Amino acid sequence: MRQLTALALAISLGAAVSLGITRFAYGLLLPAMRSDLGWSYALAGAMNTANATGYFLGALACPWLMRRFGPSLLLVGGALLASVFMVGSGFVTQTEGLLLQRLLAGVASALVFVAGGLLAARLGARDPQRSGLLLGLYYGGTGVGIALSALLVPAVLDAAQASAHGWRWAWWALGALCLLFSLVLWWPARLMAAWPSPPPVPGQPERHFRWRQFGYGLAGYTLFGVGYIGYMTFVVALLRGQGRSATEITVFYALLGVAVMASSRLWAGLLDRYQDGKPLALLNALLGLATLLPALTQAWPLVLLSGLLFGAVFLSVVASTTALVRHNLPHSAWASGISAFTTVFAAGQIVGPTVVGWIADGSGGLERGLVFSALALWAGAALAWRQRALVAH
Repeated sequence: MRQLTALALAISLGAAVSLGITRFAYGLLLPAMRSDLGWSYALAGAMNTANATGYFLGALACPWLMRRFGPSLLLVGGALLASVFMVGSGFVTQTEGLLLQRLLAGVASALVFVAGGLLAARLGARDPQRSGLLLGLYYGGTGVGIALSALLVPAVLDAAQASAHGWRWAWWALGALCLLFSLVLWWPARLMAAWPSPPPVPGQPERHFRWRQFGYGLAGYTLFGVGYIGYMTFVVALLRGQGRSATEITVFYALLGVAVMASSRLWAGLLDRYQDGKPLALLNALLGLATLLPALTQAWPLVLLSGLLFGAVFLSVVASTTALVRHNLPHSAWASGISAFTTVFAAGQIVGPTVVGWIADGSGGLERGLVFSALALWAGAALAWRQRALVAH
């Protein structure tokens, strides 16, 4: 149905706000802020750790907030809050203030991402044959945020380089973009708020989310959070350290974002076919390879291949966990399941940036930090492979 596709594309702007801009655009700003403010790599990583901590807190609050306000209000309200906190990052230069802004932006982005994921799962329930594609379209919206950030941030930094703390203008521009997307989200949120919840399937036993039943999947997803965030936080700094030009970095980051947008079709069949942890395991393994490439070589074709492969895979890892929940639990348990996976995802992201930054401050540099990230992803793949499907319902 065309309306379901249009709704999925509109909701995907929530993913663009929550991850594509609020989380990942910081990697483009990191070199300029680190140079201007005299940060170590560990402190630069701590900024994303603060953001992930906020994300963790937001994910913990989501089940209660979802019951209290519903996913539609949470989607739009969270996006508006994220916009405000992004703009606020441009008014602060003190480390403590920036850490607070990143923390609050993380809380807001979790509300957006979980609510949008639940709404995307509801779209999939209306068209089970295309559920993997509809989920992929939602999560692929992150690529829209990444690609637009890749075009916007370098241009703003270049225009504002004569200004004191010129990176502030990039935060303000990103906040304005988030606000624009937040306004678009009103349409799907208002329309889907009027939809009744799907009735229980006759003869289907009531089942609640149980952490133990999804233990291997949750563990594999935690390590995904640990591993992927090191790449997204530091890959631009690594490329700058290797002497890449601003144009090359823009091309790299934009291609990564385009690959995220294309990923919805690449892996839709995989997400529809399997009800266990195999999609999560396969995608984690591919992501580890993409993460390792720029740590081993500076050959530009292979570096671009790394960005393309990373972009084509990493948001489908997120989609695979929503698919795992949707395949194995009734509708009434989806919010709890998606929130649980988002919580462990956030916990992994709290660890990843600081550890990679700490390793990068040592003799091995950022390359050794990315090796750690790749190993974490492969360990996550091994654990996710052991996740079994629950009894079919």
